[in-house]
Amino acid sequence: MPVITSAVDSLTRRLPKVISPQAHAIADYLVIGSFFVAGILYWRRNRRAAIGALVCGGAGLAVNLATDYPGGRYSLVDFKDHGKIDVGLAAVAATLPEFMSFSETRERRFFLIEAAAITAAANLTAFDPIP
Repeated sequence: MPVITSAVDSLTRRLPKVISPQAHAIADYLVIGSFFVAGILYWRRNRRAAIGALVCGGAGLAVNLATDYPGGRYSLVDFKDHGKIDVGLAAVAATLPEFMSFSETRERRFFLIEAAAITAAANLTAFDPIP
């Protein structure tokens, strides 16, 4: 895991869970939108980064639509499991530049920032219902 993602994980893991399911849904859709915008913007100058961004955005959108929370459409994925999937998506986003051979480009930074944002949102979300 890249240093920035590990640092964000360490900093946010023990903090209070202050993000509600509704706020988490908004954060998810902002991240998904940024992946899609990046995919469009990167298309001409770095096709690999563009495809990686579109794949991450598509995967995130599929998970969001399938989750049983305020931002979801179908109740196929439990909200708690959604959090675990978010951690996996962050790992994929962080390692995608290396996997798709564009780790020496400036687009790599975007994927690391997205991975850090996904990690922070997942760690700060209250996935357990408040009694």
